[in-house]
Amino acid sequence: MQTEEQLKEIVRKKYSEIALQDKDTNMSSCCGAGGCSTEVYNIMSDDYTSLAGYNADADLGLGCGLPTQFARIKPGDVVIDLGSGAGNDCFIARHETGETGKVIGIDFTPAMIDKARTNAEARGFNNVEFRQGDIEHMPVTANSADVIVSNCVLNLVPNKHGVFSEIFRVLKPGGHFSISDVVLVGALPEGLRKDAEMYAGCVAGAIQKEVYLELIQATGFQNISIQKEKPIIIPDDILANYLSTAEIHDFKSGSTGIFSLTVYAQKPISQTSCTPGGGCC
Repeated sequence: MQTEEQLKEIVRKKYSEIALQDKDTNMSSCCGAGGCSTEVYNIMSDDYTSLAGYNADADLGLGCGLPTQFARIKPGDVVIDLGSGAGNDCFIARHETGETGKVIGIDFTPAMIDKARTNAEARGFNNVEFRQGDIEHMPVTANSADVIVSNCVLNLVPNKHGVFSEIFRVLKPGGHFSISDVVLVGALPEGLRKDAEMYAGCVAGAIQKEVYLELIQATGFQNISIQKEKPIIIPDDILANYLSTAEIHDFKSGSTGIFSLTVYAQKPISQTSCTPGGGCC
């Protein structure tokens, strides 16, 4: 069983490779985790092209939802994108927040930061910046963001409680997040759950839907709602890398479901008590 640091290093290495791949390659695999499918079609990500602010050069096809579409961003807002990649969600958020707002992208992969900065500079976006760092230890001061978005990233982080605690710390009172992520209903087969490559592919790192929502509530957020939910179907040619034919049959005919979930939640305007990890104690 890999340690947290080993898993993070696997993700860092894989996403450094992804930064140099084209969108079609990324979209034909599990969150871009590698060319493991012989059929080229979209497994997880939604179509961004109709959203205002979309930039094709910044779209690596790595998401599992459209969190910026649901994020209720207003002009002048400070928006943070967790796991910002090449900058796609940041640039869409910038269109919503306008020249008077600010967008900060955080990513722990140097190659992604370089790619995002190049994309921002090419477009003259002086109110979009990219910071390298772990999202469970954000390089951002407390109570500074109006909105936080993230797209298919928290499932890659072993310490999900740490990330939600950091989101709580960084959001202003009354601020909110809209996060798209991969969650499970039922137990994954051992071959998928234990394989490190599948962790980088977004599936093995996912947790139970019920646990995910309980974690958000336990961190201190309120007004929690599911904005969008859709099933994710993993093709047989990918499953065959991790499971036997009999295991694939059992997996597909069983009760396990893999879903893309877009979740909204708000930090309370006032706190009557201190939430551990919330930055108040």
